[in-house]
Amino acid sequence: MRREDFLRDMDELLELDPGTLTGREALADLASWDSLAVISFIALTDEKLDTVIDGESLAKAATVQNLLDLLGDRLAA
Repeated sequence: MRREDFLRDMDELLELDPGTLTGREALADLASWDSLAVISFIALTDEKLDTVIDGESLAKAATVQNLLDLLGDRLAA
C-alpha cells in the first residue's frame, strides 16, 4: 500500500476531507483522534497491511508521521 493511500484511509477514519492529512499533524490537535480512532487505526493496519501494531509503541505516537513510522517499510513511498 502506498503512503498516500493509507493517509486517505486515515482521513476517512478520522472523518476528515480527503487529502487533509500530510503526516505533520499532531494527534492531540485532531479532534477525532480518540480511543475509538485508536482502535480503528489498529483495525485498519490489520486489514490493509496484515500487521498488528504494538500498543505501547502506539501510545507513544504524537504525530501522524509517528503512526506512519510504526508501519515502517509496509508502506511504499
